[in-house]
Amino acid sequence: MNDESEFDEAGWERVPTRKLIHYSFGYLLVFFMGGFFNMWVFYYYEVEVGLPVVLLGLAFVIFAVWNMINDPLLGYLTDRPFKWSMKWGFRAPWMLIGAIPYIICWWLLFAIPDSLVESSDPWPIFWYFIIVTCLFDTFYSIFSTHINAGFTTYFRTDADRRRSSAVNTTVPMILQLFMGFTVPIFYIYGNRDSMILAQSVVVLLLILCVLMFLPGIRETDEIKEAFLKGHQERTRDPYFKTMKAAFKRKNFVWNTIVFSIITLAGVLGAASGPYFFKDVLRLPLFPYAIYTAIVGMACYLLFIPFWTNRCRKWGHANTMKLSFIMLTFTASFYLWISTIEMAIIAAALGGFAVGAFWISLGLVQADVYDECTIAEGIHQEASYEGIRTFFYRIALIFQAVIFVSIHLATGYNPDPTATQTPLAVTGIRIHMGLIPALLNFLCFIIMHFKYDLYGEKQAALKPKLRELGL
Repeated sequence: MNDESEFDEAGWERVPTRKLIHYSFGYLLVFFMGGFFNMWVFYYYEVEVGLPVVLLGLAFVIFAVWNMINDPLLGYLTDRPFKWSMKWGFRAPWMLIGAIPYIICWWLLFAIPDSLVESSDPWPIFWYFIIVTCLFDTFYSIFSTHINAGFTTYFRTDADRRRSSAVNTTVPMILQLFMGFTVPIFYIYGNRDSMILAQSVVVLLLILCVLMFLPGIRETDEIKEAFLKGHQERTRDPYFKTMKAAFKRKNFVWNTIVFSIITLAGVLGAASGPYFFKDVLRLPLFPYAIYTAIVGMACYLLFIPFWTNRCRKWGHANTMKLSFIMLTFTASFYLWISTIEMAIIAAALGGFAVGAFWISLGLVQADVYDECTIAEGIHQEASYEGIRTFFYRIALIFQAVIFVSIHLATGYNPDPTATQTPLAVTGIRIHMGLIPALLNFLCFIIMHFKYDLYGEKQAALKPKLRELGL
């Protein structure tokens, strides 16, 4: 049964499919960079660069604290009209300002000068990591904040948001699948230059994606006027008052908590991947990681129409709740998987389950932001996104603490050629399977008992926005 009734869309222009496709190229930068950072950076610096795990954990914590400070602040500072806004747009210029610099910083993150790696003193690498990652995240925050905020303001109706969500997960994921092959194809355990080569290829492909993204970020006069309206009619609240007002919105608070928890589960699973292939399955990344990636992505893409339809019939939040139950079971499989065949089956089930989450994520988030816009009488989605990202970054702190604690407790050996002890292998299974499974189940509990944008309450959002001219 559909508990989220359709709203009469006649008053809002339907977004062309061409624009949806171009806009989706921007999400490749978000998904790919986020996924690859989580998957490779901790492993690369611990195993290939040789930074002691305690210093690496400390560096991750410092990096995450910086992220927590700059994300909400950048969102607030850029989420207002400027002299050039009515000509160039309110979101588009900030996406461009963020995109290219953070791609360059991504390459620098892997292309560490040989003199630092070969030195017996680990502190220069420690500071190099902190400086580059903080620059990387500053530009990444500007870009990701406005592309996520733009999803709510560019695509107004539930129908357009479902279409966009489907495209935003289909196109980037197909591209990400092929771009993701670069590391397994080029990277060889113990050969740092091979990783730098792989990331150089990635950077060139990402620049091409930025060029494809440009036609999708043009803002119509209607979008600009809706954004400007609230800013003309009222004075924007100061930074801390804006944050305080956001935390009075129950659904915003619980959605932010859920997003932070599920991010930690995803970060743990992704970051555990290289360890899992090398130390649990004891297999090279090429070609085995490609097998699991293809199967997982195929199941993900195959069921996108199904999950998009389920979001329409069952409701955005109900579909998300179901995804958490499925992800609880798929994560737990990694406690006992011991062969590549088992890993392929788990990847297939995981691709099916994660599709439900990614399709519903943007829709639930947009509903929450609509509720905040109605309550405040002003579009400030970038500010909300910055606040949400503040808590998302907490996941990086917990990931570092969990990895450092488990690796020290189980005696993990960072030598690329080492065979790990059974205790160290169990530790990898815990941070790849057990902890993510528990976190996914916690997300289900929160969404079931605390979130309430269902049925008539959710359906009333769009008519109210139109009534307010927002």
